[in-house]
Amino acid sequence: MSPFTGSAGRTPDWQHLRYELTDGVATVTLTRPEKLNALTFGAYADLRDLLAELSRERSVRALVLAGEGRGFCSGGDVDEIIGATLSLDTAQLLDFNRMTGQVVRAVRECPFPVIAAVHGVAAGAGAVLALAADFRVADPSARFAFLFTRVGLSGGDMGAAYLLPRVVGLGHATRLLMLGEPVRAPEAERIGLISELTDEGHADEGAQALARRLADGPALAYAQTKALLTAELDMPLAAAVELDAATQALLMNGEDYTEFHAAFTEKRAPKWRGR
Repeated sequence: MSPFTGSAGRTPDWQHLRYELTDGVATVTLTRPEKLNALTFGAYADLRDLLAELSRERSVRALVLAGEGRGFCSGGDVDEIIGATLSLDTAQLLDFNRMTGQVVRAVRECPFPVIAAVHGVAAGAGAVLALAADFRVADPSARFAFLFTRVGLSGGDMGAAYLLPRVVGLGHATRLLMLGEPVRAPEAERIGLISELTDEGHADEGAQALARRLADGPALAYAQTKALLTAELDMPLAAAVELDAATQALLMNGEDYTEFHAAFTEKRAPKWRGR
């Protein structure tokens, strides 16, 4: 645990999702299968707050984001989000949209890799949640749809217009965000939206296997790599290589770097400590 925590302890129970932690691998599951895990105001807030709490801890080394039932996440609930927002004023709407963006920032900025396990539908905000993850492990049933223009809103919701071109390129991103057409697993893999395509019904298993591999690896090196990938997206080359140099100098003073050399010399596997 970080020594710089506030007086309040971590939240023991979450109403809008299921949280589990096993040997450094956290699993966060959306649990509204009867609504294809459609998001509510509470679900957004729980995701935002849970990721903030986990980011202050040192118990999580990898996180799997999954959906219960027939799909990953169908986006914002039509009644509980879209219907409810019709009665909000501009200030309240801005607060809501900022909150959804904070969830994406939390996924991108947490100091551990996040793997989205996608089966069935990942639509609207669900597609952006998967997009924000570091890895998207999906089975052949997966289909992604950025539906925001279909409801009369900008396709650039929750950072989608920032993230998607950087994952699949501007041409594909323009088509997906403008038209809101679904992209099924084979095309999603072809354009780079899927990191790993599993056999039917094995997305969760594949995501857990990847999370286990990451959790057993050099956690600090992974955290810094994730931070650099995000920070350097908009940096000029000179600034990026300087940040790389400073980061490597710090990691070269770390225990894991020393441990690698000892393990190599002794012809054994490294015992990573994330330090």
